Order: sequence, then structure tokens, then C-alpha cells
Amino acid sequence: MGLLDSLFSAGGGQAVSELSRRFGISEDQARSAISALAPAIGGGIKRNASSQEGADTLMRELTSGRHQEYVDDPSRLSRDETVQEGNGILGQLFGSKDVSRQVAKRASGQTGLSEDLLKRMLPLVATMVMGSLSRQASASGIQNQQDAQGGLFGMLSSLLDSDRDGSVLDDIMGFASRFGKR
Repeated sequence: MGLLDSLFSAGGGQAVSELSRRFGISEDQARSAISALAPAIGGGIKRNASSQEGADTLMRELTSGRHQEYVDDPSRLSRDETVQEGNGILGQLFGSKDVSRQVAKRASGQTGLSEDLLKRMLPLVATMVMGSLSRQASASGIQNQQDAQGGLFGMLSSLLDSDRDGSVLDDIMGFASRFGKR
């Protein structure tokens, strides 16, 4: 199952419904927002995991199991602490609120939803992405970075290879050039 499918089916599909209710948008709009925001989050994860320190941090986070609660219990998406957790994830992945604003701006152009709405959704989608990856890590028995490269990064690769050329490097470089440097 790909990352987007995992996000859409989180909590038996209730995560999409929860985002829809929380932000006063249709479920189709919530799916569209997730589809537009998740690749940027995935790109940040992949970029951070390219360093030893970043990969170690990612593995600690994914194997701790605490992120799974966001996809197992979609009602958590309505809690303030989930937004705080998501902002922490974004800070670690993007390093700058300017990058988050650029991600929301780009997603707005793709979805037709307002930048402000997408900026407010971004932390929740970040918690969902980490939750889905954590669940995948647990289900796959991933214990270390080497295991992750075959499992989780494969899931991210299919999401990030937007031009379907079999390589995510050009897509990540394009992402980086669009959203600036840290």
C-alpha cells in the first residue's frame, strides 16, 4: 500500500473525515489537500534521512510507536497537542516556517484551497505521514536504517517520483529549488 492510500484509509477512513470536519471542507477537498501536502513532507523526511544523524533520528521516531496513534485514532487530529507535535515535525523536516508557507502556497495552487487553510492543515498531515510510516515500520519489523531503506523509503519513493521516471532525485531537487534552502 502506498503512502497516500495509507493516509486515506487511516482509522478506517475516519482521518479524512476528521480533517474535513475540523476545517469545514468536503472529504474530497481534504483528500486533495493531503495529496498536495504529503509529497513535500515525504521529501523533507527523505532529505533529512540522507544524513546519518537525520536517519538515526527518523528511526528513533518511527520505531518509538508513538506516532501511530495519529492514524489509529483519528479523533486525535482535533487536539491542540497534535498541532504542536505536527509543528515540531515540520520544524525538524523543513527547518523554517518559510518553507512551510511555500509548501502551503504551492498546495493552494494545486488544490484551489486557501493558503491559510493549508498552513493550518500541514501540521496535522505531518502527524498522519509520520503515523503511517511508523505503522509501516512496525508492520515490517523495521529495526534500523538499513531495514528502512527497503521498506519505508520504498513507500516514500513511489510518492515522490512525480514524473514516474524511476528516480526521485530529480523530483527532490526540483522540490528543493521550488522551496528554497534551509
